[in-house]
Amino acid sequence: MKTPSARLALFASGNGSNVQRICEYFREDTRIRPVVLVCDRPSAPVWERASRLGLPALAVDRKKLNDAAFMLPALQSYKISHIVLAGFLSLVPPFVLAEYPVLNLHPSLLPAFGGKGMYGNRVHRAVLASGCAKSGITIHEANERYDEGKVIFQAECEVSPQDSERTLAERIHRLEHRYFPEVIEDWAMRFRDAV
Repeated sequence: MKTPSARLALFASGNGSNVQRICEYFREDTRIRPVVLVCDRPSAPVWERASRLGLPALAVDRKKLNDAAFMLPALQSYKISHIVLAGFLSLVPPFVLAEYPVLNLHPSLLPAFGGKGMYGNRVHRAVLASGCAKSGITIHEANERYDEGKVIFQAECEVSPQDSERTLAERIHRLEHRYFPEVIEDWAMRFRDAV
């Protein structure tokens, strides 16, 4: 069997719908393969999704995440070439960023509604409170600061005065599930020769 050009570590902290979508999208792909979930929340529903998908999973608390002597060998043991942040709430340490290309998904049109503490329904609540007519998703390269890396892709949707956090979140999730795997595919293949 041919070795994939890109081996993805999927970092997630929450429900994991994007982890599932990514795994399903690349199920038959011989070039790109999700090979491990990295999760920093013991009770996150993504653990169960990973188990159902047959995706190996690695638990990291804050101490392990920030310990190069733990994290780098752990990632190397899976022969990781790329890291995808699919709802990961912790800041990726600089030594990981120095070793791997890292892509992040954020549920707003950055630079609006980004930064530390801005995730999930907190973002949607802020968008609704602001009266913005549009929201969307941003996919960007990760760096040492929350939500400030180079933007790769954005997609937008309308925000209705009748929207609740739930209805806006559903619209944002549809954008994420539609576009995130495609952007990962383009990004991973573009980086394959540089890794």
